Amino acid sequence: MQTRLSNRTQLIQEAAMATMGNLSRKLKAQGADIVTLSLGEPDFNTPDFIKQAAHNAIDQNFSHYSPLPGFADLRQAIAHKLQRDNNLIYKPEQIIVSTGAKQSIMNALFALLNDGDEVLLPAPYWASYYDMILLAGGIPRVINTTIEDGFKITEKHLETSISDKTKLLIFNSPNNPSGAFYSKDEVKQIAAFLKNHPSIFILSDDVYEFFVYKNEKPLSMAKFPELFERTILINGISKSFAMTGWRLGYMAAHQDIARACDIIQGQITSGANSITQRAALVAIEKEPQDIPEIAYMRNEFRKRRDFVFSYLQKLPKIKTILPEGAFYIFPDISGFFGKKFQNQTINNSFDFAILLLNEAHVSTTPGVAFGVDNCLRLSYANSLPELEKAMNRLSAFVEKLT
Repeated sequence: MQTRLSNRTQLIQEAAMATMGNLSRKLKAQGADIVTLSLGEPDFNTPDFIKQAAHNAIDQNFSHYSPLPGFADLRQAIAHKLQRDNNLIYKPEQIIVSTGAKQSIMNALFALLNDGDEVLLPAPYWASYYDMILLAGGIPRVINTTIEDGFKITEKHLETSISDKTKLLIFNSPNNPSGAFYSKDEVKQIAAFLKNHPSIFILSDDVYEFFVYKNEKPLSMAKFPELFERTILINGISKSFAMTGWRLGYMAAHQDIARACDIIQGQITSGANSITQRAALVAIEKEPQDIPEIAYMRNEFRKRRDFVFSYLQKLPKIKTILPEGAFYIFPDISGFFGKKFQNQTINNSFDFAILLLNEAHVSTTPGVAFGVDNCLRLSYANSLPELEKAMNRLSAFVEKLT
């Protein structure tokens, strides 16, 4: 029987991270010692006080459906968090809790986009954005940046990219995959441009907000009065509290957008996991400076970043810049394009990543997945000994290229 899938399904592709993950698992099953630098999650455990809250929720029989937009006390806690940490004022009814930040983003895209609406997507971008836009009927309009730009857009990039079909800008700082962090002055310049284009919404993905390695807090687009009602703020618990498997994210937006997302979510998943919500409540209620695990993770990531950056700088034909946030580094490896490993020619980042995995047993993610084929994403969410092993293997691998 010939299966006739929908046109919408055929627009999207399997995530490159999944492809690399499948290959890594296959090699591991064959006994290979794989060093994994491809995972987009902290390699730390969830803090004990959060786990205890989940145990308590089970004992208290939080085993029934939760309200579609999330428990009222959790939404109130998120509103308080946004005021406390970000100086933003939202009402609980403007907040929707979802099964991961990815669902929050998808809800917003479904709520905002009509077929043919264009979405400004600065590259490098988180790999799923592109296909999510297509799934919602939108058209990704990629804004290319380079390592010389620091992988950041400016108002000049926006000016040459907008059209009368532009509906949304996706803004992610700190950035996955580059680790780029927009300073307050850089955000202000972009905001000044957007103020003069009132039909453009901004989806601000803030999930890495606690992993910034300079003495400056992120400035939200929602902080500008002219942009507040046009900004959809996305955040979650996965990165900040090492809770990726718990699956909980949230959005804060204009009440009309929030209400639309509530309706959409009601037809897809209903409310998020009840136990996770009770655990998230105690995490979000607590001030970040009172959670030593956050500072510990940030300090460990900084040490690892510095080690990997220092090592990469010594390797020939690799260009890199010091990431200021998240836990990724995004070196330009295009200097090896055209080189050969034995009889195999490296033509692009995928070729490089596959050979590095098969021959050196280091798992990374090719930059093409993030819209920049010249680069390779390395996650330093791994121990220093494993990172040292990976860098030594990378060095030995590139020395064999001819």
